[in-house]
Amino acid sequence: MSTVAAVSTPNAAGGISVIRISGEKALEIAEKLFKPFGTKRVSDMPGHTCAYGRIVSGKDVLDDVLLTVFRAPRSYTGEDTAEISCHGGIYVTRRILREVISLGAEPAAAGEFTKRAFLNGKLSLTQAEAVADIISADGKNALASANLMHEGVLFREIKAVSDGLVGLLGALAAWTDYPDEDLPETDPATILKTLRESEASLEKLLSTYDSGLVFREGIDCAIVGRPNVGKSTLMNALLGYERSIVTATEGTTRDVVEETLRLGDVLLKISDTAGLRKASDEVEKIGVKLANRALERAQLVFMVLDGSEELTDSDREILEKLRGRRCIVIINKSDLPQKLHKEYINADIILEVSAKEHLGVEKIRDEVYKMFGLSGVADNPTLFVNERQKLCCDRALENIRRAAAALESGETLDAVTVCIDGAAEPLLELSGEKVSEAVVNDVFSRFCVGK
Repeated sequence: MSTVAAVSTPNAAGGISVIRISGEKALEIAEKLFKPFGTKRVSDMPGHTCAYGRIVSGKDVLDDVLLTVFRAPRSYTGEDTAEISCHGGIYVTRRILREVISLGAEPAAAGEFTKRAFLNGKLSLTQAEAVADIISADGKNALASANLMHEGVLFREIKAVSDGLVGLLGALAAWTDYPDEDLPETDPATILKTLRESEASLEKLLSTYDSGLVFREGIDCAIVGRPNVGKSTLMNALLGYERSIVTATEGTTRDVVEETLRLGDVLLKISDTAGLRKASDEVEKIGVKLANRALERAQLVFMVLDGSEELTDSDREILEKLRGRRCIVIINKSDLPQKLHKEYINADIILEVSAKEHLGVEKIRDEVYKMFGLSGVADNPTLFVNERQKLCCDRALENIRRAAAALESGETLDAVTVCIDGAAEPLLELSGEKVSEAVVNDVFSRFCVGK
């Protein structure tokens, strides 16, 4: 493989920047640029050692830097690698990278260093994917899952299932291909036992997919209700600062105000919408239209009612529209004398709060966790599969169930073998043991450059 280079730190001014060079000529290129303050040459440096010196281009001294050398195979990529830690100015970082490329390195593609680690056997494909998950993790649970995957937990669980299926295929093939040999016929009960164990293992892995999606990507949430029930006040209370304008005048919110807040370990992508009613002017009509759009795409709805007033026809219309949706009804203004009767509200979750006085708002987090099934996994490190891994497990699970059904209905072992083979293939693809170039390119295309 060619020698590649990229900046492995963010493209912004900072304390330091790191330029990574990996490949057969990495140390040769580094030696041409790096002039140590001591007498040791880069080519003489052992792996996992550093040297202090300067990056020199012709007669120009570009920067004082620290050079770290990693020798194959004991490096992240499994190749000879040099990392230049320079001052974190944008210009000096780019200038050093240009010098590295001018000496024969190629610009690294997105995820290329981790891709090389996979191709050189340093990481399984699931471990490589975990690197991107660690970088993008935006909460405790997402990070804990990524670390479990990086430690190889998913790879080992999938390999245990695939090894069992491949073992069945080997036994079935031997018995089928050599009928004249004195080989014992594979016992259907043993086959079925292995299939059921494999099915249970995959079902367990897939059971946390929805929770993982929430922890990784957050929840789209819309705050809705008629005008002046306290939607904007509730949003401000959840955020902890004034983001939405609050006045006593109905229809103050004309646009959809969007913000992201953290509810425990979950990101809530929240939209404060215009009051839902028959609009009185053209601008408010647009606001109501946008509010309905936000409502349609929301995974979760906070329906706000005014507890100091009786339930109105507008309230009932909105509640009817939300039937069957994930919705928490929030009766606001609990600090005022109450006129609204909860028994008239047809909803599973009803909370009484005072957004203005910040009373009861903390209960919303617990109800969101219960609604999305997060309570059981929030306090324990849990492995969450991503979309690609889910699809592979789904395909495997479908074929395992077909194999079990074929076996139980008395189908020939040839038919059962075809189904087991169809189950083993996506699992081997998932772990990277048998994977196409297209799958590898798709996985690493989602990485950032420099990693």
